[in-house]
Amino acid sequence: MQNATQTERQVVIVVNTNKIKGRMKELEITQADVAKCLEIAQPTANQKINNVRPFDLNEAEKLAELLNIEAGDFGLYFFAQ
Repeated sequence: MQNATQTERQVVIVVNTNKIKGRMKELEITQADVAKCLEIAQPTANQKINNVRPFDLNEAEKLAELLNIEAGDFGLYFFAQ
């Protein structure tokens, strides 16, 4: 029997790269800052920001918090696939 985490559908998130990078520049947040926030390696953060690898919903929410993205603007930066 599978447990709940194995049967849950994981949401895959891609980002509006230009808007994310623009917001990072505006707030002077580096990819190293993103990596630290998400508890991932900096090269992985780079790949996620550039849509080489997707974000999961938890990571997208953490990044939105780091970048001070309001809930109403979440859809301008992040897209479910």
